[in-house]
Amino acid sequence: MKILVAIKRVSDPDNANKVKVSPAGNAVDTTGLEFKLNPFDEYALEAALRLTEDGKAPKKREGEVVVVTFGPKETEQNLRSALATGADRAIRVEATDDQLDGRLVAQALKALVEAEKPDLVLMGKQAVDGDTNQVAQILAELLDYPMATFAATIVEENGSVLVGREVDGGVLSLRLKFPAVVSVDLRIVAPTSVYSNRTERAFKYNEGVRFAPLPAIMAAKKKPLDVKTLTELAPGCAVTARYTKFERPPQRSSGIKVKDVAELVDRLANEAKVI
Repeated sequence: MKILVAIKRVSDPDNANKVKVSPAGNAVDTTGLEFKLNPFDEYALEAALRLTEDGKAPKKREGEVVVVTFGPKETEQNLRSALATGADRAIRVEATDDQLDGRLVAQALKALVEAEKPDLVLMGKQAVDGDTNQVAQILAELLDYPMATFAATIVEENGSVLVGREVDGGVLSLRLKFPAVVSVDLRIVAPTSVYSNRTERAFKYNEGVRFAPLPAIMAAKKKPLDVKTLTELAPGCAVTARYTKFERPPQRSSGIKVKDVAELVDRLANEAKVI
């Protein structure tokens, strides 16, 4: 099986309290913030690795995993990290965040998919910076591929995958024939969430994503990393969605202590107007 995994570098969500808005209010200032792989994309990569291996022998890749990201040269560090955990090849599309929106990324990915011809395209359900949750859906529409979003489980079958989607009230099972697009949710990295044809169903993975040992990190430096441009993948396409203004949420006032229930009810009724 050949799998294409789209990943994105985002500012560390644990440092969200350090995000600043420019004085003009037209941009987010990420100066001094640390960057890391979007967590949901890390889960997608882990799912791809599980689908192309025997869980008992993870060092042998039974298929091919190609990772792609859109960003400046610094994002190659994130690609090398993905290669170190087990991906075979990487592609970087030269771009900056202000040159991209969900539709443009999907259009460029369409060209990559048509060139690479993977059986499966995997990505996180959303990026934690923009939270738009749209690239996978747009890509599937452009390619006219079957798709499943919010995947909690993926099991490989002959020429297809059985995907368990998280929905209100439970899990919906969908069988997708190849080629297909799947976006994953956080439960995809549970010990029994993903199985290839080669992994016994009694086998259990460790919870979460895997980490690369030092020899794999060194070996990743020699794995192929190709660089492409937006214009060669999506000629004539331009950003259609733009952010016009950013502002921080208003400062919350401190709480008020009340002496008894009667005062609480009075304040709720006359000040908060909730009764």
